[in-house]
Amino acid sequence: MSNIIEKINKSQLKSDRNGFNVGDTICVHTIVKEGDKERVQKFTGIVLGRRGTDINASFTVRRISYGEGVERVFPLHSPRIAKITVENAGSVRRSKLNYLRNRSGKAALAVKDKERVETEATAA
Repeated sequence: MSNIIEKINKSQLKSDRNGFNVGDTICVHTIVKEGDKERVQKFTGIVLGRRGTDINASFTVRRISYGEGVERVFPLHSPRIAKITVENAGSVRRSKLNYLRNRSGKAALAVKDKERVETEATAA
């Protein structure tokens, strides 16, 4: 019985969804159905954390919208996600960035960029 479930899970895994990490600024293109029409809606923010494995994997994205923090949890292998693009690669030392929830303004987006960290390391 478990072999059947594993085959179904493997057939639904998306291979292009593992190109980002916690701390990256990403843009998630989601497919939204409105009546009989479909459109693509973007949600851009910082990845706070990832959880789960295989078909149960999900990730949390947070952004500041009109001064208010907005978080969404996306299933990683959902057919409703058209694509995920990485806008900025972040360099963090934690697997969950829950401390960003207590911050406001620019401080809520304060995650070191990978490029900046690499140039600081080469300059020292």
